[in-house]
Amino acid sequence: MVLVLGLLSIGLLSRFLPHAPNFSPVLAIALFGGVYLRRSQALWLPLVLMIVSDLVIGLHATIAFTWGSVLLTSLLGLWVRQNPTAIRMVWGAVTSAVLFFVITNFGSWLAFYPQTQEGFISCYTLAIPFFRMNLLSTLCFSGALFGTYEFMVRRMKDSRLAPVLLNK
Repeated sequence: MVLVLGLLSIGLLSRFLPHAPNFSPVLAIALFGGVYLRRSQALWLPLVLMIVSDLVIGLHATIAFTWGSVLLTSLLGLWVRQNPTAIRMVWGAVTSAVLFFVITNFGSWLAFYPQTQEGFISCYTLAIPFFRMNLLSTLCFSGALFGTYEFMVRRMKDSRLAPVLLNK
């Protein structure tokens, strides 16, 4: 539970403190949670993070797309959990950012742009700088979360704290 509360705190702080647009650990937290938390925690943690922060920051027309993308990232983490190699974790981080980009911008197109080919192209073209930041942040924060966790588990393997870190 300490890990869950720590991740929730980091996620909420990252949404409330000033940061570069789309540079956030939310997708990394969702992916990490899918790999290392209990299934129920992996699914509700990122949703609680998004719900609480969106209630404070403000609700928007693309909530279903945003929250759905974060939930898909958690499910992707559950898939990575089956064989958690470094390559699969990096692949999961990249895939999470791509899914978020495709899904949330589709929602933006539906909500804010003309329902034309030009509107569709404009929506995705204007979102490319945000995608770069999202991809970079997801890779950086995933590396930090997965790397720190694995380092701590290996370092504490023989100590009595290892079961706490491993949720056992």
